[in-house]
Amino acid sequence: MLKSHQSHWGVDQWAAYLSTAELPCMPRSKARLLELEAEYQEQLSACHLAHLAGTDPFLCLRLLREAEKRRVKRLEHETTTPLAAVMQLGMQKVHRLILNGPETDENNPGLVACESRSVAASRLATKWGSARADISPEEIAMAALLSEIGELLLWSFVPELPLAAEARLARGDSPRSVQAQVDSCGFRFRDLTLKCAGIWNLPPLLTHLIRGVDHIRANLSRLCVDTARHLHSGGFASRALPSDLAEAGKLIPAASLEWLALQLPGITPEEAALLAAQAEMAGTAAENPPSPAPS
Repeated sequence: MLKSHQSHWGVDQWAAYLSTAELPCMPRSKARLLELEAEYQEQLSACHLAHLAGTDPFLCLRLLREAEKRRVKRLEHETTTPLAAVMQLGMQKVHRLILNGPETDENNPGLVACESRSVAASRLATKWGSARADISPEEIAMAALLSEIGELLLWSFVPELPLAAEARLARGDSPRSVQAQVDSCGFRFRDLTLKCAGIWNLPPLLTHLIRGVDHIRANLSRLCVDTARHLHSGGFASRALPSDLAEAGKLIPAASLEWLALQLPGITPEEAALLAAQAEMAGTAAENPPSPAPS
């Protein structure tokens, strides 16, 4: 519940407040852990738990923060994938962190939608990233999964703020979701993610990838997050999707536009072919902008 004095808070105050909250996990993660332990028993592996964490942004962040605390003491390499986090912590520690933590509210539609976008972005990053030999798809996927953690924290603990941004966007008072966030809350939700990442001392590589600029890996992570958001809001008819795919083609030149389109969740071959053609036109238009009219 938003308190009166919090209505004047900026991103720094919200980051300081939300970064101290105990992170929950999705109820399905607890249920799935028990299923895995019953099914595999002694054969349960770190990879099973890493896959579980890779489909739950809150759980992934919870494990990452605990792993980073241990890494600092041991001076080991940065933890930049769910598997690395599980390996740092050990199976029993991960078991306790999952089962003993609080759960998210699955009756909160805004939180569920945001979490679903995060998982979709992560899966897309894994698929698109696999087409480049010079990057780690797992690192891109983890950054994509955590890129919306600021918004997820707001949905969990102060839903009034993202609801206000959504209402402003729905009314047409702000033309884009990011602008609606700034107009209603005074900051971008991505900036809240980055502020919290700094407070938590997350690995600099992940913070760089979440920021989403200045490097192929960072640009790809940001593009997967944007594409997942456009798919959620407009489906395959989203006007932004062809431009997203055209940008993906530039970042992943070894892959065809049609192959890139086929990696989108739920798309048919016919839809992928159409989207690829639209992306090719969007890319051509971007490379050859119309000449200015003579004065």
